[in-house]
Amino acid sequence: MSNQTETQVKNLKKLSTTKRQSALAVEAKGLVKIFGDNRAVDGVDLVIPTGSIYGLLGPNGAGKTTTINMLATLLKPDGGTAKIFGHDVQREAQIVRQLISVTDQDAALDEKLSAAENLRIFGMLLGLSRSEARKRTAELLEEFGLTEAANRPVEKFSGGMRHKLDFAASLIVQSPLIFLDEPTTGLDPRTRNQMWKIIRQIASSGSTILLTTQYLDEADQLADRIVVIDHGRVVAEGTPNELKAKVGSATLHLRLENEKDNAKAMSIVQTVLNAKASTNEPTLITAPMADPERVTDLLLALRQENIRLSRVNVQEPTLDEVFLTLTGEGKHEHESKQTQKGANEQ
Repeated sequence: MSNQTETQVKNLKKLSTTKRQSALAVEAKGLVKIFGDNRAVDGVDLVIPTGSIYGLLGPNGAGKTTTINMLATLLKPDGGTAKIFGHDVQREAQIVRQLISVTDQDAALDEKLSAAENLRIFGMLLGLSRSEARKRTAELLEEFGLTEAANRPVEKFSGGMRHKLDFAASLIVQSPLIFLDEPTTGLDPRTRNQMWKIIRQIASSGSTILLTTQYLDEADQLADRIVVIDHGRVVAEGTPNELKAKVGSATLHLRLENEKDNAKAMSIVQTVLNAKASTNEPTLITAPMADPERVTDLLLALRQENIRLSRVNVQEPTLDEVFLTLTGEGKHEHESKQTQKGANEQ
C-alpha cells in the first residue's frame, strides 16, 4: 500500500471516530432491493446498537444476504436509506468501507499461497506494515488453531480449515462493524464452539457484529437481539427470550414414580395451574406453565397427596419453534390462534 493510500485510510478512520462514539452501528429505514419482478428486500428497518451481536434469521431466499450486501455498499438500494455509524452507505460509501469487514460463505483466498502468506497479504493491503502484518498473522493463526498449517498451501486445506482462514483474514484489521454471513456453515461441533468463543471475544472488545446463520442454536447462543426476515420483510424482532415468548409459554414435565397416581395427579395439576394437562405415558404429565409461581404450589399439593415424583423439568420454547411459527408450516396456525385469542378478549 502506498504512503498516500495509507494516509487516506487513516484520515477516513479519524474522520469517523466522533460519529462511531455516538451513533448507532446500523440504522436502516425502508430498505428495498428489486431484481426483475422479485422484491428481494421489501422495506426492511434495522436499528443495531454499537457493541452488540445482532442476529439476522430467515429461510433461504428471505433477503438476508441481499440486505447485508446493501449495508456493506456491495449493492445499491432501490429504496430506503441506511447508515453505518452515521455515514450514509450511498453518499459516503468510501468511509463506510473503512469501517466494516465482511466474511461471506465463499473463501476469498489464493489457493496456491500458504495460510500465512494469505494473511500477510491481507494485512498489508489493509495498511499494516510488513512487520505488523507478520505479527498479526501469527496471532490469528494461533487464535484459530492453524499454526501447524501456517505454511501449507490453501489448496491442501479441508473445508473447515479454509472457513476458519477466511474468517481470520477478515479480522486482520478488526473493524468497528463485522458482517458474518453464516460463519460456521459446514463446521463440526467442536470447531463451531471455537468460532463462537472467538465471536464473543470480538464483540467484547468493542466491535459490532451482524450475524446471519441457519443454525438457530447459534443465534440463541450468540445474539443479543434477533430480527427475523421472511419474503424480504421483517416479521419479528427482539431478544431470543422475547421471540420465544411469542410462540407460547414454557412446558412443565412431571415424571411420576407410580403410574397409579396418574389420574389424581392430572386433576391436581389442572386445578393448581389452571391449565389443561396431557399424559402420553402412564407416568408422564405435561402442562403449559404460564405462571411459574404456581409451580411451588403444585409441588406442595402433590406432596400433601403423597404423590411422589422422580423428575421435574421445564422445557422452554426453542428458536426452532419461533422460526417455524413465523416463517414456516406453523405460520398460519399461529396467526389463526392469535386471531381467535383477540376475538376471545373482546
